[in-house]
Amino acid sequence: MILGIMQPYFFPYIGYYALIKYTDRFIFFDTPQYISHGWMNRNRILKQGGSWNYMTVPIKKTGRDTAIKDILINDSEPWKEKIYGQLSVYKKKAPRYRETMEVVRAVLEKDYGGSLCALNVASVREICDFLGIGREFDVYSQMNLEIEEVHAPDEWALNITKALNGNIYVNSPGGMSFFSHEKYKENHIELKFLQVHLKPYVQRIGHFEPGLSVIDVMMFNSVEDIREMLDDYVLIDGADI
Repeated sequence: MILGIMQPYFFPYIGYYALIKYTDRFIFFDTPQYISHGWMNRNRILKQGGSWNYMTVPIKKTGRDTAIKDILINDSEPWKEKIYGQLSVYKKKAPRYRETMEVVRAVLEKDYGGSLCALNVASVREICDFLGIGREFDVYSQMNLEIEEVHAPDEWALNITKALNGNIYVNSPGGMSFFSHEKYKENHIELKFLQVHLKPYVQRIGHFEPGLSVIDVMMFNSVEDIREMLDDYVLIDGADI
């Protein structure tokens, strides 16, 4: 079984979905400490003039050691209306604006009890459904999974994979620096990193802004084209890092 484990991001970029598509089972890792200024409550979209800005979900003030699963949305701010307004920049230039906005609204208009994590999980699930990616999803804090004691950052994925009898663990390339290939090899688990090629597509701004939220990709590309993008990657073996 090929296992993927990632923190739950807000409408993440296309590489996140390529990783999901490659796996047999995917776990939203929601127990680590929340880190601000990351991809948990924001992502990048185009803005007027051809550059990009952030669409952001405001969160309530919280303690430094608060886990991702315990972060609450600040619904006292009209953040949904702001995001809809920001996305209106696509209305005249994006051929798939209407169908994309239907997906976005299907996510944002649900009640998540104020949970940012639940919103993010829903955003990923909804996009996967839209793209026809059928996978087994789990939220780590809800699994009641017993794993061996963790002594280093790379042992979370290792021990979760062992507990689920997985034989391949795949991660994004951003995590390569703190993974020990030998540690995984000793436990008979293949360690791989999936690097997606961010193939340029026409954004009608005179140049290409790579790595934006999947929302941007959906605005300009058909489901068939996006699925081809998801399969355009290189696998890096853990032994090569």
